[in-house]
Amino acid sequence: MSQDRIPLAGVIGSPVAHSKSPQLHGHWLKVNGLKGHYIPMDVAADDLRDVLRCLPKMGFVGLNVTVPHKERVLELADLVTDRATLIGAANTLIFRKDGKIHADNTDGYGFIQNLRHNAPDWRPETGPAAILGAGGAARAVVASLLDAGVPEILISNRTKVRAEALQADFGKRLTVVDWVQAGNMLEEATTVVNTTSLGMIGKPPLRVPLDGLRKDAVVTDLVYAPLKTRLLAEAEKAGCTTVDGLGMLLFQAVPGFERWFGVRPEVDSAARAAALR
Repeated sequence: MSQDRIPLAGVIGSPVAHSKSPQLHGHWLKVNGLKGHYIPMDVAADDLRDVLRCLPKMGFVGLNVTVPHKERVLELADLVTDRATLIGAANTLIFRKDGKIHADNTDGYGFIQNLRHNAPDWRPETGPAAILGAGGAARAVVASLLDAGVPEILISNRTKVRAEALQADFGKRLTVVDWVQAGNMLEEATTVVNTTSLGMIGKPPLRVPLDGLRKDAVVTDLVYAPLKTRLLAEAEKAGCTTVDGLGMLLFQAVPGFERWFGVRPEVDSAARAAALR
């Protein structure tokens, strides 16, 4: 790319209009005084390959990837990081100067940074983690928690076979719990994570009984609309440390922005406000 070409990045998915990433990256470009633009792009699955080959020629330096393309981009990328391979999905693409597409997954990084930043006393090694849900986000959370030193993960999903698939991939530190017993696994857990969409605006509520929550648990919900879900409100009442899901969105965006635009952005109250705008 010529020196005077303005770098472009964006988020690719379908649908994509709901994404908060353009507000966040736009804010970081502005506060850092950088030339560049970040654009939401609604791309159908059938067009994904053509679009990925075209974008670098138009001045794009990289992309965030959202549903339904996170798995498919792994097949289309030239280089895939170990963590993206392990999670089975990518959320960040870097278009390199040599023409190669580099795929990474920063969801787990964003998840852990959010916990460390907003629950500084969190000690992953103190006890088991309980995870609700077994979708793509859960895979990133499982990988990052095991990496952080959680001794055991109790996982429960409405469709048990999906939780069993995670256990098959990640091994014997995972224990699958029936969905009807999900409330019981909270009694042991010092880290509790909801990775499902239950409790989100427009989705059914999370009906898991929460009276088993321990006072010393750190509880986080990946849902950030509303910012304070029923899980977080009940956990707060029980005396737990709670961390909302917006921080994960902010922190997972940092490595991509740095790779594309050459500056490491700050996750601060202004960045939060920009994402919520």
